[in-house]
Amino acid sequence: MSTTSTSATPMPAAPLLQAALKPIPLWRRKLNRMLGHRGLVLGSIILAVIVLAAIFAPLLAPHDPFNQDVSRRLIPPVWNAQGSWEHILGTDKLGRDYLSRLIYGARVSLIIGACAALISGLIGTTLGVLAGYFGGRVDSVISYIITTRLAMPVVLVALAMASLVGGSLNVVILLLGLLLWDRFAVVTRSATQQLRDAEFIAAAKSIGASTPYILVREILPNIMSALIVVVTLEMAHAILLEATLSFLGLGVQPPTPSWGLMVSEGKSYMFFKPWVIVIPGIALAMLVLAINLVGDGLRDVNAPDGRN
Repeated sequence: MSTTSTSATPMPAAPLLQAALKPIPLWRRKLNRMLGHRGLVLGSIILAVIVLAAIFAPLLAPHDPFNQDVSRRLIPPVWNAQGSWEHILGTDKLGRDYLSRLIYGARVSLIIGACAALISGLIGTTLGVLAGYFGGRVDSVISYIITTRLAMPVVLVALAMASLVGGSLNVVILLLGLLLWDRFAVVTRSATQQLRDAEFIAAAKSIGASTPYILVREILPNIMSALIVVVTLEMAHAILLEATLSFLGLGVQPPTPSWGLMVSEGKSYMFFKPWVIVIPGIALAMLVLAINLVGDGLRDVNAPDGRN
């Protein structure tokens, strides 16, 4: 009596091989590289926390940041023996809650950084793209303008203009926007020069595409990764300059909560109540650090060699 043994039919290897060799989508590769970059992840988390705190400031702030109570002035933070949970980070010299002013101060820093980067980005990108694409006399004139701007010290010019016009939120935004466009112009000029002789630009010209169409639809999308990095750098630069102007009394004016202004108001007590300058100083350093980490991470992720 004979028995027949049956064996399981093996699955064909071709579908498995095809699945293994299937190319990973570009967006997934970008996402994997972003998640694998520790600096980018850390900077994004810190920046997201600060942005969310600024957006939901009315809900998060325990007190009115403008409410003064001189009888409760310079209360230390809660970790101090004389601290109180009513004012977790203490109060300033006018009895205003420090945590509330710190949260609302994030709004001022982010608004100034974003608006100044937007204005300077529009100016610098326009000049840089025109210089890089047309070359010749256009490039010479714009290069001369860029050189003239680079010869002007930003801090001194901002101080002089703020002292003449008067400090305010709008003045600071406008001043920084008109002074921080040089890096945009230099980067976009160099990137556009590398692209203007590319084959896809020649193809667009051959089908009769207009110059504005080529600049907006062909050049700008291909230099956007470099622009994003410059935006983060200039945003951090603008935030530091705003803090400098506010510290010197030529930026955001009281009672508007500003981290630079909070440091300026607390400098008289720095040896006796050091937390009045340490707390806004740490907040300012963390915001600038987060923005720089995001910028460096985006640069590394978009680098051709794919380094993390």
